[in-house]
Amino acid sequence: MDPRRRLSTWAQSLLAVTVLVILWGAFVRVTGSGAGCADHWPLCNGELFPRSPRLATVIELTHRVTSSLAGLLSIVVFFLARRCGPSGSGLRRAAGIGLFLMLLEGAIGALLVKKGLVAKDTSEARALVVGIHLCNTFLLLGAQLATLHLARRGRLRFRGTGMLPILLLGSMVLFVLLGASGAVTALGDTLFPAGSLAAGVRQDFEAQAHFLVRLRIWHPLLAIAVGALIVYLAQQVRAVYRSPETARWATLVTAGYLAQVVLGSLNLLLLAPAVIQILHLLLADLIWLALVQLGLVALFEPASAELPRIGATPQHATGA
Repeated sequence: MDPRRRLSTWAQSLLAVTVLVILWGAFVRVTGSGAGCADHWPLCNGELFPRSPRLATVIELTHRVTSSLAGLLSIVVFFLARRCGPSGSGLRRAAGIGLFLMLLEGAIGALLVKKGLVAKDTSEARALVVGIHLCNTFLLLGAQLATLHLARRGRLRFRGTGMLPILLLGSMVLFVLLGASGAVTALGDTLFPAGSLAAGVRQDFEAQAHFLVRLRIWHPLLAIAVGALIVYLAQQVRAVYRSPETARWATLVTAGYLAQVVLGSLNLLLLAPAVIQILHLLLADLIWLALVQLGLVALFEPASAELPRIGATPQHATGA
């Protein structure tokens, strides 16, 4: 198999596994299983594979095993990228950043466990680390997608002009911060479930309420503002950098955000059930990937014909 095609296959598998690990991590939170291995890391309750484990232990241990699998895949992708890309290439840099962020992801997870910032912990430290964890997660997904894109397309060069690329980058930063606020809000929903929608709204405005409860009101407001900006910029990118790919990804960003508004409203009305929370996170991940891909296809073009994109038909086969 062609080395770049092999790298593309491994990078795609890594991205899919990482998304599944993220969703399982959310399942660990909503089930309160973060302390399933007590404060032991990397061992679980002092053992590699605990005997007669509780359900919470199985859930937490599964998350650690799948996270380790994602880490091993990151190492494979990193070394394959070094074989395919010359020194200093964007492909090597993207794979290297992805591996670094994967290691950082594991370190943050270990910090949560070792410091007891799991299960029923309601501290400010946990909220801060959870927010940082989500920011790192989005950056990790972005690096993995960039690695996959470069593996398929070869060397690229920047073609953006004017303020639109800067605004698009700014919208990405805002989306990451929005995701962090969503992670903290989800934590508050899990730790302080409301008995009814009216009761939850009253709690949000009570001066003596826990800070995680009082912060919940801000996420939907931020989501509306940031969402409107991202949808507007996606359509501007579509109009300026005209191509079928740009149009497709701009449409996916827009449709994804509209779907997220509906899902977020259901999450609020149904008092944040576990299934809706996980679906909400999945859709956020997919919107983020669509937004990054929109930036890649709109703002970058092939630097040369030396490395044709994977799946492209050679010119000599078409008679050109």
